[in-house]
Amino acid sequence: MNRKTLVLPAVVGLLAPVLAACGGAGSGGDGGKAIVVGTTDQFVVTKDAPAPFDPAYAYDTGAWNVLRQTVQMLVHVPRGGGVPVPDAASSCSFTDKENESYRCKLRSGLKFADGSKLTAADVHYSIQRVLNIKDGNGPIALLENIDTMETKGDDEIVFHLKTPDATFPYKLATPAAAIVQKDKYPAKKLRGGFEVDGSGPYTLKAEYSGDKVVKAVFSKNPHYKGDLKVNNSKVELRSFADAESMGAELESGKIDMMTRSMSPEQIQKYSVTPPKNVNLVEMPGLEIRYLGFNTNDPSVKNKAVRQAMAAVVDRGALASKVYGATAEPLYSLIPTSIAGHTNSFFNKYGEPSKQKAAGILRAAGVSTPVKLTLNYTGDHYGPGTAKEFSILRDQLNSTGLFATTLKATDWPKYRPAQKAGEYAVYGLGWFPDFPDPDNYVAPFLGRDNFLNSPYSNVEVRNTLIPESRVAADRNQASKPFEKIQDIVANDVPVLPLWQGKQYVAARSEITGTEWALNSSADLQLWELGRGVK
Repeated sequence: MNRKTLVLPAVVGLLAPVLAACGGAGSGGDGGKAIVVGTTDQFVVTKDAPAPFDPAYAYDTGAWNVLRQTVQMLVHVPRGGGVPVPDAASSCSFTDKENESYRCKLRSGLKFADGSKLTAADVHYSIQRVLNIKDGNGPIALLENIDTMETKGDDEIVFHLKTPDATFPYKLATPAAAIVQKDKYPAKKLRGGFEVDGSGPYTLKAEYSGDKVVKAVFSKNPHYKGDLKVNNSKVELRSFADAESMGAELESGKIDMMTRSMSPEQIQKYSVTPPKNVNLVEMPGLEIRYLGFNTNDPSVKNKAVRQAMAAVVDRGALASKVYGATAEPLYSLIPTSIAGHTNSFFNKYGEPSKQKAAGILRAAGVSTPVKLTLNYTGDHYGPGTAKEFSILRDQLNSTGLFATTLKATDWPKYRPAQKAGEYAVYGLGWFPDFPDPDNYVAPFLGRDNFLNSPYSNVEVRNTLIPESRVAADRNQASKPFEKIQDIVANDVPVLPLWQGKQYVAARSEITGTEWALNSSADLQLWELGRGVK
């Protein structure tokens, strides 16, 4: 069949104490013709989301996939996952056994895309800027453990951490630590609009209609000096309203590849009877979906309500009916392919049980049916989301213990409303910032967490998360993560639902598609080339 399947190595392993440079930029050719990639991600400027591409604000997969092409970090995660390696840096390492001091030396001759010099002072400025702005939507939680930074000349920077953190190199590999120019990014306010300036492998020209990007044109940056080999001269990223229209453009040859989010029906079709000259590429994925709770809202403040929901949700039926073979049930925040995973929710609640849920509510004195609204976004995670939430509603209501309704909101309004605490129960997805169990725990349960959740567990925040970050060998950090997962299963501040695989579909002449996404769903457009048809 006209299908490729890629098997990648394990994504969690030893964090090496020293990162050494391992290559340089390449100049692979594609004949000058732009490679056109489709996505259903929408990039919009609104009052609530004024700066979608500012590293101090952006904290979603779509925006980060734009930034990863255009900005540069000190280190990056290799194409197949694993330990971060230098990019803007020539070398990086912890300088102490406690993993509290991290030193990076920059490559010589670094420049921004406009030709201006890039120094350690720019690195300091960029990261301090994120800390200063401290935007509620932004990725500040990834950098909050930085105590102080010091530069030594133009080519060296040292990060002193508040507490030991063996995962810090992974955090420096995210766009939260993107290097930006002082004269284009204000120190204490966001840079609005769709412009991006950096020192990454591409420059960006965004074409937009009104407040929405319709096309992002990435042109190879002649000044890029880093570890990535760039195999094309230009890539266009086009936004589509839905997977069906995106698929039609691929099949007609008007676009060369499509990525997130393909529909389950498309994946099934391309697996069994792929269109002529179209390949489906399957690769491991670390995406999870879950329900989140505003634990201060009266409807779900009593954890018995959340526990009862955990006891009746049928994850297997949910995954199979909506996503088929592309998803599997998830019984923890940490997916099965990540070290430290345990099936804590299954261990506590077992198979879906109305009787168990009724007993939980009765023991807590909760009157039934419990009235709930399940909030979800219909335009961000793909076309299966509406069906998924309809099934969730029906599973809850069929017990007679809940009276559940649904409400869909477009992403530009949905995310700010969720952060503001307007939803008691809401659905979200998570694509990891880096492939480590810490990134499935701290963003949900730590201070300045991604959800802006009022839920707080002192043992998790003050003891278990810090304890988990001490071990350089991440496989040795499993015990605190196991305890955290059991606490989450008992308190249910979030309710894990399923984890998914990831796919791209591309015209047969496009090369490098097996590396187009890494395990964290990072788009790697520089890997794409155009071969012989």
